[in-house]
Amino acid sequence: MASSKEFLNFIMEQLSQSEDVTYRAMMSEYIIYYRGKIAGGIFDDRFLVKPTKSALAMMPDAKTELPYDGAKEMLLVEDVDNREFLTELLEAMYDELPVPKKRGKR
Repeated sequence: MASSKEFLNFIMEQLSQSEDVTYRAMMSEYIIYYRGKIAGGIFDDRFLVKPTKSALAMMPDAKTELPYDGAKEMLLVEDVDNREFLTELLEAMYDELPVPKKRGKR
């Protein structure tokens, strides 16, 4: 099932208190970037984030789910209605997120 543009728009509005949150469409799903680093994504109308230590500390009971077959498990963010929580979550995760790899010329 592909994610809806409506759910993406809802999540982006919820994250609007955080500066420099962007997304990129990828195969009917959406990758969420925070200050240039991949923080998570929208997969099947679920907001999933990378399982960093900070994210696990803030969501100790979070379910782990696969964004798609063959992917690494991510944490399901269930409290998507809480803007302050989402802002704090991204900020806490930032330093633990990997630096994006430079893409070579194709």
